Amino acid sequence: MPTSRPSKAWSVMLRGNARFVAGEPLHPRQDVERRESLANQQQPDVVLFGCSDSRLAAEIIFDKGLGDLFVVRNAGQVISDSVVGSLEYAVGVLHVPLIVVLGHDQCGAVRAAIDSLAPDATPLPPHINNLIEQITPAVKRVAKAREVNPWEADAFEVGREHLRHTVAELLERSEMISDAVAAGILGIVGANYKLLEGTAVPDIIVGNLETTSTGAM
Repeated sequence: MPTSRPSKAWSVMLRGNARFVAGEPLHPRQDVERRESLANQQQPDVVLFGCSDSRLAAEIIFDKGLGDLFVVRNAGQVISDSVVGSLEYAVGVLHVPLIVVLGHDQCGAVRAAIDSLAPDATPLPPHINNLIEQITPAVKRVAKAREVNPWEADAFEVGREHLRHTVAELLERSEMISDAVAAGILGIVGANYKLLEGTAVPDIIVGNLETTSTGAM
């Protein structure tokens, strides 16, 4: 049965981010009592899949506390078996109602993917290259749409295209997640984080997130 939980969870995330942007974070649920209450169980409201960039500390930018977020991160937020498995665990076992896929501007992985397509590009180490290769299709799509060389593609547009493709790939690869979205018990937000401003701006929303809700802190 469809639920308002995805909308409520996203509303709380937005308010926490607004407090962070304003320089008025509450730093909730970070005390000794909260730590002790989580020793034997967890009930996060959101699973966040984002880039490993050191400037994207999830609990800080959304003003969250211990046990609030189930966080999965890698460079460039690229889909892998381990990522899908972790997200399915959050949805299927922890019953999290919201997945936030978080990209950002000035992403080093996106920049590396663009630069790797230049004719004189220096070969990357194998493991880095394997990761970057998952972003290069977005580079090529943006370059084709703009009728420019791939190494001249705009990094912001590439990041946004990669974010959208990441959400689509997640739904394609995980029957559990796509079924939860179809059932109205899970929502997915793909958002871009602006490093200078500190804002998380939604770019793509999938699932049951129509209801405006005030929610709790």
